[in-house]
Amino acid sequence: MHEPVDMSLWHGRIDAGSGAERWHQKVMPLTPVAMDNGEPGLALLGICSDTGVKRNLGNPGARRGPDTIRAALANQAWHLTGPCYDAGNLLCLGDDLEELQKEQGSWVGKLLDLGHFPLLLGGGHEMAYGSYIGLEAHIRRRKERGVIGIINFDAHFDLRRSDIPTSGTPFLQISDHCSKLGVPFLYLCLGISEVGNTSSLFQRAESLGAQWLLDEQLTPWNLARAEELLRAFLESCDYIHLSIDLDMLPASVAPGVSAPSPRGVSLEVVEHLLNLVKSEGGSKLKLMEIAECNPEYDIEGRTAKVAARLCHLVGRKGAMR
Repeated sequence: MHEPVDMSLWHGRIDAGSGAERWHQKVMPLTPVAMDNGEPGLALLGICSDTGVKRNLGNPGARRGPDTIRAALANQAWHLTGPCYDAGNLLCLGDDLEELQKEQGSWVGKLLDLGHFPLLLGGGHEMAYGSYIGLEAHIRRRKERGVIGIINFDAHFDLRRSDIPTSGTPFLQISDHCSKLGVPFLYLCLGISEVGNTSSLFQRAESLGAQWLLDEQLTPWNLARAEELLRAFLESCDYIHLSIDLDMLPASVAPGVSAPSPRGVSLEVVEHLLNLVKSEGGSKLKLMEIAECNPEYDIEGRTAKVAARLCHLVGRKGAMR
């Protein structure tokens, strides 16, 4: 179910003078009029669900993540050059995650059709499947040819087998979707925790042709391999679905997640690699999602602030179209 935009969330300090704007002064509601006549830009869409997390036996609470990220964004200094819209939230009614994923796909496709760059705020990582099917449908409607590549910053593969979708299944759902369509499943996962993934998950990732680097391989003093792998992956695909699960950051940086990481990958490394995706991926980058912000376990709002910083990073040179 779609929940209309709540602009009361966008408030904060107001400084005098030109160039002193903050996000709360610049974000506009994505109303029907704006959708029909507005200039394309960054479009925020909240996915208010932790149903998949609960099904995966994780810590619930991520359903409140989107509005918590908005609150952290509101007072953040504005450095974007293009417009930014708030498209509201999608809610999971009852336990119907499957319907939410379909609705999300429809919304993502609609935003892409209008020329926006969807920036999805979560919410459990089950949101990744809805993002992918929306992007795939958008490409199909435009009768374009090309391959979608998924870059996932995550401590987990999220390739679990399950009778029902969970926060641990979205990329296997995408793989199955690709198989039905007869298209390649291109998946690069950065930050995998060896102790957080069973041997069978590593075997499944290998059998599906996925590529990955462990958290211990992503250090500031040894990034050449990651840069080389990332550049080669960007070259191999025509469209990029970028996914960030906040649980791949150290627990000291991102405590408010379903499964906090005892090690993780430093924020500096994540930002460096994201900048590489932006600079070398260019117009291939079509959407981004930030998953697993769980305010019930957040300390001093650290995780929400990190999510807000990542929103700034992806949007600061304007929407990537």
